[in-house]
Amino acid sequence: MAGPGPGVAYSITVRAEYPDTPGMLAKVTAAIGVAGGDVSAVDVVSKSSGVMVRDFTVNTSGLEHGDKIITAIKKVEKVKVRTVSDPTFLLHLGGKIEMRSKVPVNNRDDMSKAYTPGVGRVCMAIHDTPEAVWTLTTKGHTVAVVTDGTAVLGLGDIGPEAALPVMEGKALLFKEFGGVDAWPICLNTKNVDEIVNIVKAIAPGFGGINLEDIAAPRCFDIEERLRAELDIPVFHDDQHGTAVVVIAGLINALKIIKKKPGDLRVIVVGVGAAGTACVIMLKKFGVKNIIGFDRQGALSRKRDYSDNRWKKWFADNTNPSNFSGTLSDAFKGADFMLGLAGPGLVTREMVAKMNKDAIVFALSNPNPEIFPEDIPDNVRIMATGRTDYPNQINNSLCFPGLFRGVLDVRARLINDEMKMAAAHAIAEIIPDRQISEDFIVPSVFDSAVARNVAREVAKMAQETEVARRPRRRGDHVYTAFRTR
Repeated sequence: MAGPGPGVAYSITVRAEYPDTPGMLAKVTAAIGVAGGDVSAVDVVSKSSGVMVRDFTVNTSGLEHGDKIITAIKKVEKVKVRTVSDPTFLLHLGGKIEMRSKVPVNNRDDMSKAYTPGVGRVCMAIHDTPEAVWTLTTKGHTVAVVTDGTAVLGLGDIGPEAALPVMEGKALLFKEFGGVDAWPICLNTKNVDEIVNIVKAIAPGFGGINLEDIAAPRCFDIEERLRAELDIPVFHDDQHGTAVVVIAGLINALKIIKKKPGDLRVIVVGVGAAGTACVIMLKKFGVKNIIGFDRQGALSRKRDYSDNRWKKWFADNTNPSNFSGTLSDAFKGADFMLGLAGPGLVTREMVAKMNKDAIVFALSNPNPEIFPEDIPDNVRIMATGRTDYPNQINNSLCFPGLFRGVLDVRARLINDEMKMAAAHAIAEIIPDRQISEDFIVPSVFDSAVARNVAREVAKMAQETEVARRPRRRGDHVYTAFRTR
């Protein structure tokens, strides 16, 4: 099975010292190349008394590969490795986010207005007119990113502390792409009641709640209860953000293969939080024939799901032929495979059974169900969740703009119509004439994405009457987007 080549996520910087004589640089870079490293930068640190010190920044494919490259450099005659550093870890030193003040406090007058006694007047204004909290505080542009650390990326249940770097990253992307201020809230509990009560207790300080990396099936219950008990939007991004971007990619993929949603026979590998949400949106998109698979096999009406009401819902609302065969058998005659389970679960032989012009979205991270290098010729369009392949199905295309639009109109909730509007807004960024097999979703760095999503989500919130106010030019969104 093919795998990823060297990438920046596993880059290392090796500081090497050697005699300043002709040919030494070439020997070091050659050793790195033979070891399979990709040199991305060579920098002179110092040069004196016939001694050269250089930093070699090298992309590797993993920790073991990095060790192999370091060993190769050390074996070059007359070369001494002084230090080895990891740019990814250096980026995380001290965390990735911080709180900054928006107003100066340079003198007594500033202090009197920003804090006591002037702030008391503002407090009473909110007390007398509660909706003023949206304009007189950060509530109108702030989201809580809440996790219990039980389903982090492809890492699983690693706990709230270990989940914090991911939550900080989420907050960073909220700000960079959507102009939304977000803060990580990592909870040291897996109890549904406790999580619900904590989020309800902190909700007054936020305009929305983004649930993140909470394991199924508890994530379903937590979101369901919070949506019912809070008057601000609650959004589990692992579910709905994934589903929105999957639909966006599928919209453009279908334009290439010239099929309609109702024509598709779909296999979903992995029916956890993301898989279930994707199926709900696929059905609303018009897909009728869907078969889902978990570790026990196909979800059919022949199985007993005990008290797991979500899997029972899945079985009752999909698999029209009540198929109960193997995963390999299910691939025969399929048009679209959506993988949301784990690495290496799908083989080239399975995919070869799919119809001509097949679509494969293998979204497990960091390693997909099947790598693009392994797909057979009958696959027309391939997407992954990785940055180093075309067609990255990345939630960052959705959540910054979606929450921006939600906050702009002070929506009470995020409904299915708003999610579908976000999917179409993402897809429409690429003009039809530019859509291709390797370009079905736009770049996360295209600032038009968040603007388009924010606009369409806000518009749909108003049309479905969940907005508290209309979106207006001059809102925080316009200032935020102009600065990018």
